[in-house]
Amino acid sequence: MSTDSPAISGPYAIVETSGTQVWVQPNRYYDLDRIHAEVDSTLTLENVLLVNDGKAASVGQPFVKGATVELQVMAHRRGPKVIVYKMRPKKKTRRKNGHRQELTRVMVKSISVGGKALS
Repeated sequence: MSTDSPAISGPYAIVETSGTQVWVQPNRYYDLDRIHAEVDSTLTLENVLLVNDGKAASVGQPFVKGATVELQVMAHRRGPKVIVYKMRPKKKTRRKNGHRQELTRVMVKSISVGGKALS
């Protein structure tokens, strides 16, 4: 039985932000849906669903008590263009529309549980 998942090294957490659940690790950057914050400001996410310190995982019901993830806003960006094309056959009805998602690039500074940083 083979697994195609990447090797997990070090602590990680699963957080809820912008209506989605994101797997985060310290000292990595992620593109999330637009967060209304200034560039170089620091955010703290408290909606942490799971925390793994490298040895054992603690799962929240629904959130882990006292767990926080600290993020630093790096930049505001826009995602790739997606073309939406709708057509009804034999009706001469066509509609072409483009969309670029507004994104915020954040760097995960630390994952902490009960005030004690895991990384």
